[in-house]
Amino acid sequence: MADSCSHWWHAPFYLALSVTLAFIAISTGIRSGNPQSKLSLQQSLHHNLSINASRALRLRGGFTVFAALLQISPDLFLSSPDSTIFAVQDPAFFNVSLPPWAIKELLLYHTSPSRLPFNLLLRIPAGNCVSTLLLDKNAKITKIDPKRRSVEINNVLITHPDLFLGNGLSVHGVAGFFLPVGKEIVQSSPCDSNTSHLEWPRIVQLLSSNGFVSFAIGLYSVLDGLTGDHANLTSVTIFAPPSLGFLSSPSPLLNKVVKLHLVPSKYTFQELSSLPQGTVLNTLLPGAEVKISFNNSTRSLSVNGVEITAPDVLRSRNFTVHGISRALGVYNQVQNQIV
Repeated sequence: MADSCSHWWHAPFYLALSVTLAFIAISTGIRSGNPQSKLSLQQSLHHNLSINASRALRLRGGFTVFAALLQISPDLFLSSPDSTIFAVQDPAFFNVSLPPWAIKELLLYHTSPSRLPFNLLLRIPAGNCVSTLLLDKNAKITKIDPKRRSVEINNVLITHPDLFLGNGLSVHGVAGFFLPVGKEIVQSSPCDSNTSHLEWPRIVQLLSSNGFVSFAIGLYSVLDGLTGDHANLTSVTIFAPPSLGFLSSPSPLLNKVVKLHLVPSKYTFQELSSLPQGTVLNTLLPGAEVKISFNNSTRSLSVNGVEITAPDVLRSRNFTVHGISRALGVYNQVQNQIV
């Protein structure tokens, strides 16, 4: 009796939460169409994934709000093929006084459209940004300590890493909200004024989910060396082949192969097409270049004689991915460096 009385002051919070859950459930339901329609396979997978994640949060304790949201409105968090949810502990919600639409935006800000298990977060240099589902707002990785295995985002500690890991979904528990909460939505994020860093983990995820799986695996395998050698790189053009036959090669060779497909500037297909015939571009592989050529007979653009088959297949403010028909002629470029 005493225990229940000691928590009487939480009643307004739970009432507000009920209203918020109802608002989110209705708004996501309207967006997704007729609720009576038969669930698609993707929706069914999302449902099972969210139920399992919700169960994991309930078993851990202290994450009732996010557990309920995952069960009632999974589409809020799983609107992209891959997601990472930074679940805020319940006490942080007790003093929140926001309208339902603003709480919804706050939740979107704690969800990233990339799958970022804790081991991958530990590999991202401090100062890099993590994209979120809230428009163009990003969160910033402010502290990394691999020895202590700790990560802070917007100066908020990840207290419970890998609470749940599923197919395309990671859930981490965090100590509080990533930004101070006012009557309106959160203040500007630390990354809004500094989005120059490349989000390599996000690029890897996007490549993988868009059919460039083997190249994504190769890129992920050399991320440590890539971020170390090119920490100040702010933009990149990626020529991604459908398959990469060097995944079992020794690490130094794979590193060179991947770097040959990366140009340290962003070029859209239109910009590549406007370059003079035979323009040579440097790559991230020292001493290796790629030549841009236009074939008048096929009306196609090629890189070192390899056709660009999927121009601008992925595009962001600081990177562009062009799909090419096959891997570039690696040995012609790097044979003198592989001895």
